[in-house]
Amino acid sequence: MSTTKIILGVLGGVAVGALAGILLAPDKGTKTRKRILQKGNDYSNDLKNKFEDLYNNAANKYDGAVDKAKELATDHQVK
Repeated sequence: MSTTKIILGVLGGVAVGALAGILLAPDKGTKTRKRILQKGNDYSNDLKNKFEDLYNNAANKYDGAVDKAKELATDHQVK
């Protein structure tokens, strides 16, 4: 789980840095707001994809463990 915390921390730091960079840029307010919204959507989609990958990996490991347990139980009953 520490890897997940590190990834979230890095993503949070990148988001804060990007937001600060956009806010300090010499653009019009409407353009800045659009850029902030776009960056927020990009980060949201990236984070969603990472969580989906994490969930799928965990589900696959769980399914593999269940299958292995069933296999071991069947082997034990046969002997």
